[in-house]
Amino acid sequence: MDIELAKTFIEIMQSGTFAKAAERLHVTQTTVTARIHALEASMNCSLFIRNRGGARLTPEGERFVRYAKEMIASWHAAQEVCRNPLPDEKITLSLGAENSLWNPIMVEWLVQLEEFDHLRLHSRVDSTDALYSAIREFQLDAVVMHSARYYPDLNIEQIAEEKLIHVACTHTPKPNLFIDWGEEFTQQFDRCLPFNRQTAMQFSLGPMALKVMLKQGGNGYFRTRVVDQYLQEGRLERVPNAPEFSYPIYLVSHRGHLPNEFEQVKQRLKSVLKSTDQWPV
Repeated sequence: MDIELAKTFIEIMQSGTFAKAAERLHVTQTTVTARIHALEASMNCSLFIRNRGGARLTPEGERFVRYAKEMIASWHAAQEVCRNPLPDEKITLSLGAENSLWNPIMVEWLVQLEEFDHLRLHSRVDSTDALYSAIREFQLDAVVMHSARYYPDLNIEQIAEEKLIHVACTHTPKPNLFIDWGEEFTQQFDRCLPFNRQTAMQFSLGPMALKVMLKQGGNGYFRTRVVDQYLQEGRLERVPNAPEFSYPIYLVSHRGHLPNEFEQVKQRLKSVLKSTDQWPV
């Protein structure tokens, strides 16, 4: 059976809708629907019940879950066996980070790993969706990100806790700036409504928004470690009585299929987070 059918089945089960599964798989919803129709035809049964609330498993679908996961795991294991290096070869370790976390976390992490001379290090900085897609396709071994998506083939470990706080320029506290810190932040923001984000200046990258605010003035939500130095210098001030939002950092890695030294690699990352008090813009 086409392994993509099993992957699509698991995505729908995890996300709860065909549309969300299509988004995470980076294909059209029509493609997802066609794959499930093909899978159901080959199984000769219905696997999902679709309604306005999304998609839920039929009894047959529930029984198929274990086998779909085993098929995907077996495929990944086969890929890993074929990629295993010879004893005298270096082991490739591919690491990724979200756009907002490469500096200084990824930079310092790679520096810390220089002494592991038997490892061949690859690095990648990308969006959350792209990184999850890459790690589930075994293009990456581990990634640092703010979003936790609990897939059966991945380990999710919170390694640090950040906060997003509302700050403003001391000389010019307007205009309002809204930075897209992800879906969870937007939902929390809309519940609290510190200001109308629809009428605010919109940014997809926090460092760019901060540079603009420091030059022209304004207010918005930023990571505590990034703005701390500007608060101490008096260039920024915290907005009184404004809500704070949790912004944890996660290490996402595979269940298995990692080099024996990965625990040491992880500890080096944790030491970087403990030793880095202030982050550059």
